[in-house]
Amino acid sequence: MTKEEILSKVAAKKLSVDEAAKLLADLETAKRGTLYCKVSPKGGMSLYGLQRMPVTLYVEQWERLLAFADDLRAFMKEHDAELKRKQR
Repeated sequence: MTKEEILSKVAAKKLSVDEAAKLLADLETAKRGTLYCKVSPKGGMSLYGLQRMPVTLYVEQWERLLAFADDLRAFMKEHDAELKRKQR
C-alpha cells in the first residue's frame, strides 16, 4: 500500500489515525536500505537509499551515467585493491 492510499483510506474513515501511523512507519522502514526513484519538483530523477541525501540528475545525465556503467565496473575491478568499502 502506498502513502497516498493510506491517506485516502484515513480521509474515507476506513482506517484509524493510529493504524495509518503504523502503516506509514512500516513504509518508511521498508524504504530504508532499498533503492527507489522519484521525480523531483524540478523534473529531475532522484535516487533515494544510496546515501543520506538523494542523488538527483536530469534524464540525460542518468542516460550518460548508465552508458558509462561498463567503464565504471572495469575501473572498479582494475583498482579494487586501492578502493575502500564502507562496512555495514
